Amino acid sequence: MSAPAEATQDQNRISGFAVVKRGLDMSPAIKKGLGLTMLLAVLSTMGGSVVPIVIQVTVDSGLGKGGNIDTGKVGKYLAAAGVLIAITAVCAYVMRVRLFTASERGLAEVRVDAFRHVHDLSMLTQNAERRGVLVSRVTSDIDQVSLFLQSTGIMIIVSLGQMVVAAAIMAYYSWQLTIVVLVCFLPLAVSLKYFAERMSRAYDAVRRTVGELLAVVAEPVVGASVVKSYAIEPRTQRRVDEGIDVNLQANIRAQRLVAVTFASAGVAGGLANAGVIAVGVILGVAGNLSMGTVIAFAFLVGLFVGPVQTATQVITDAQNAIASWRRVIDLLDTPADVVDPGYTGTALEEGALGATFDHVTFAYPGGPPVLTDIDVIIEPQQRIAIVGETGSGKTTFAKLLTRLMDPTSGTVLLGSTDISRVSFDNLRQHVVMVPQEGFLFDSSLADNLRYGKRDATDAQLIQVVDDLELTDWFRTLPQGLDTSVGQRGESLSAGERQLVALIRSSLANPDFLVLDEATSAVDPQTELRATRALEKLLSGRTSVTIAHRLSTAETADRILVFDAGRLVQDGNHAALIGVEGVYARLHTSWVAQSHLSIDLQR
Repeated sequence: MSAPAEATQDQNRISGFAVVKRGLDMSPAIKKGLGLTMLLAVLSTMGGSVVPIVIQVTVDSGLGKGGNIDTGKVGKYLAAAGVLIAITAVCAYVMRVRLFTASERGLAEVRVDAFRHVHDLSMLTQNAERRGVLVSRVTSDIDQVSLFLQSTGIMIIVSLGQMVVAAAIMAYYSWQLTIVVLVCFLPLAVSLKYFAERMSRAYDAVRRTVGELLAVVAEPVVGASVVKSYAIEPRTQRRVDEGIDVNLQANIRAQRLVAVTFASAGVAGGLANAGVIAVGVILGVAGNLSMGTVIAFAFLVGLFVGPVQTATQVITDAQNAIASWRRVIDLLDTPADVVDPGYTGTALEEGALGATFDHVTFAYPGGPPVLTDIDVIIEPQQRIAIVGETGSGKTTFAKLLTRLMDPTSGTVLLGSTDISRVSFDNLRQHVVMVPQEGFLFDSSLADNLRYGKRDATDAQLIQVVDDLELTDWFRTLPQGLDTSVGQRGESLSAGERQLVALIRSSLANPDFLVLDEATSAVDPQTELRATRALEKLLSGRTSVTIAHRLSTAETADRILVFDAGRLVQDGNHAALIGVEGVYARLHTSWVAQSHLSIDLQR
């Protein structure tokens, strides 16, 4: 990351306290009953504190005076200590169950909100972020917070409770020795703020490299066939190795800070023990302190030192968790630039829809316009073909039409309604986009088809297959609707995946179809099937097809020709082929290429 980028990130970085407060506000289930949980945590620390008291009473009641122990008195203290330890054990059990349940419920809420927000982000925003980084924020970052809350988080409460109780008992026994202990730990307490800030930044870097590493590892796993086909395993391995090394170095830098704080706590503890023994002996010789009190004080110092050393690890885990929580908050704070109006939205009219682009311009942030002043009306039930060279703006036009992105200026209308005022649920019921590469999920064919209509029965699925005249293909599937399509549909051919996408679209029964030409890269038999299916699918509907092959444009009612982000021609094939222009040039090139391809096949 560049220095200016890091500086900007530091300026926008919210403090650790603000992160925790915001995180708890996002997780009401964690805050519910938190006071009682913390009280139980404090009570669970009481058991360890009674041991030094019993030792002091035992020594001072006779053990230090020749063995004449007041067994009755000691027995009462032991019985009371046993009861108190049993109570603290129960408190510790109940506290951990409550904390585990509350944290899991609360973080489940955050995980759901984060996942939903990822889908609320526009395709533009999603494409600007690597998929592995987004996944890490919903998974490993929230897991890190969960680990902190369920283990390290409770250690903070227990350690603080133990320190407060130990300090109170020490002050009761001897204010002089208490001052000695506190003075020994004062430098560490002062320096912790400095180390905490350094560790916070170090663990921000650690969590960032975890997301980047996940992205680097995920890409070659998903694209394994490409890696093998082009024999780029060594280069891919180097990228993974570099990602692992960057994460390793970030962890090492963070752990060096941890080592310093832990060692500092050990030094402070050693000084405190030495100081207590030295000053305690002096006070004992002077008759100001009993032997039992000095011995008990040594145990109390141990109860005080242990939590302080634990606190260094707590700070480490806390900064790691805060860094993770900060990344989740940053994700949730990323504005959804394509906002769903939800229940306040306007419903589209029923029946075939037309569309209007009213002086629409679109540009990516910081870039030049991709589409410029597009002004066009698409009539209901028209079949439109979109033609143009790569980068001319065809796909952007389709994404604006389906509201995967919003225009920089101008308005897109469906029927007479501004598309930005239509709820996503209602929009998807009326408008469906069929991408060139129909994504299939690792499940059965039936499950994938039901993405078009969630409550469709098996009989309805088969009926749609018949309606699209795809029964002959369907019969070739080994298990019919139960056929597993594999990850990303890899058990099916590219052409078969397109057929599934067409069936799914037909099940959705939209009024308006946008297609990124579905038959551009399939075998002749599948092309014939897809062409028949498309003819059935498009009947009575408005359609806009991005035409990669101009045979599609030849049969369209109307052709929109794009060039360098502008709509330069508008008409049917007969009108456009007879005039000099972009369409005639593209058509001539396509015809020549088609003839060459036929000659090569011969």
